[in-house]
Amino acid sequence: MIEESLITRIEPKKKMSFFEWKEISAYRDLVYYLALRDIQLRYKQTSLGIIWVILQPLVPAVIFAVLFGNFAKLPSNGQPYMLLVFCGLIPWNILNGSISRAGISLVANANLLSKVYFPRIIMPISTLGSVFIDMLVSVGVLAVLMVFFQVPLTLNILMVPVFLVLAFLMGLGVSLIVSSLNVYYRDFSLVVPFALQIWNYTSPVVYSTELIPEKWRWLYALNPTTGLLEGFRWAVLGDAPLNTTMIITTVVFSALLLFIGSMVFRKVERGFADIV
Repeated sequence: MIEESLITRIEPKKKMSFFEWKEISAYRDLVYYLALRDIQLRYKQTSLGIIWVILQPLVPAVIFAVLFGNFAKLPSNGQPYMLLVFCGLIPWNILNGSISRAGISLVANANLLSKVYFPRIIMPISTLGSVFIDMLVSVGVLAVLMVFFQVPLTLNILMVPVFLVLAFLMGLGVSLIVSSLNVYYRDFSLVVPFALQIWNYTSPVVYSTELIPEKWRWLYALNPTTGLLEGFRWAVLGDAPLNTTMIITTVVFSALLLFIGSMVFRKVERGFADIV
């Protein structure tokens, strides 16, 4: 007969809670290897490899700079329009990549979820590794563009990591909600790309907020990505002053989305292995 002291029970919590940081830390090696696997699979058997990471933001930036900067003559705060667009694409691609890749992470790894125990939240977190690599490459390209267009550095550049972290936190919060609900309702995998496209159009990714009539900017500032994108441009280009309402909205929404996402994930994860 097995002694009771030798039995280890692994059970989900009965109430919603925030991140279990100690448990995640105990499985940090698994996070590393899952992230490494995701990066290797993403660029495996590609002829251009990491060059695709450079082309993905650079090609759209060139196209939008020609269409909106040269032909449409949209305002760019006195900066090269290509730089304005590229600065918008970097945080947006972090947000878009996080939600797109982490959102399907649980369903894509169904076999692993049903056979081995580990904190399920590790799965969406580990997919952010490839997003981080993409971000590093894009920031390197941005540095080259700044030298090419002779944009001087200001002390605002010290705030760049802050806005990049906000982009990751916002993306992680949304991806936790999407990834957990996608296990129960596979419609989310079809809805998310469409929703991200709408969110892209309603965010100042390829245009400046100067395009929005001043009387409506307070309403536009309620979009959490507005402060994120404009704040990153301010940090890099150091031109227009920051809009306090936009930044506060971004910070509050990032924290709120991360909190809600973690609570929803912890609430529904107990059924993942049975349903996925």
